[in-house]
Amino acid sequence: MRWFCGYLQNYQLLNCDDHANFLRKHKRDPAQYRPDITHQALLAILDSPMNKAGKLKGLYVHTEKNVLIQINPHIRIPRTFKRFCGLMVQLLQKLVIRATNGPDKLMKVVKQPVTRHLPLGARRIGMSYSAPKVVQLREYITASKETTPLVFVVGAMSHGKIEVDYIDDLVAVSQYPLSAMWAIARICNSLESQWNIV
Repeated sequence: MRWFCGYLQNYQLLNCDDHANFLRKHKRDPAQYRPDITHQALLAILDSPMNKAGKLKGLYVHTEKNVLIQINPHIRIPRTFKRFCGLMVQLLQKLVIRATNGPDKLMKVVKQPVTRHLPLGARRIGMSYSAPKVVQLREYITASKETTPLVFVVGAMSHGKIEVDYIDDLVAVSQYPLSAMWAIARICNSLESQWNIV
């Protein structure tokens, strides 16, 4: 995902809808600036019954500018995109967002690489429409050992595929291209079925 906090009259999270002319003027492709996809993906995973059951143990966002953001699964992400952008600008400036009613850190910028934050022995699964194999995700998860932590890597961009060197397997979960939100919905539904979360 390509995020850029640009200086217009004040700092704003650049996006293709509000800043297309600014991006073109600076010879950047507006289609590459889609923080709305990240917003939708975060809402999908944070609103899932799996997260509400306490099964989501870690959530990270890695930006095109190589910023790694750790997100507390208990955060309530703003529902509107405009407020989400404001929160992200605040995070990129202060490097941490704290809870208003306590000491908890809801979002923070952390050191790279992301692998230092992942559980030891985790199976790291990349998801891409262009993967060499299409799997039924429920069966794929069932075939994994119950004691092995699972890490899913999902791209939140309009075009392209994830390009990371730390995944163990690259799979497609549909014969059709899916949005990040739908890919996450498939992951959550499959895990909820595995854990009998209704």
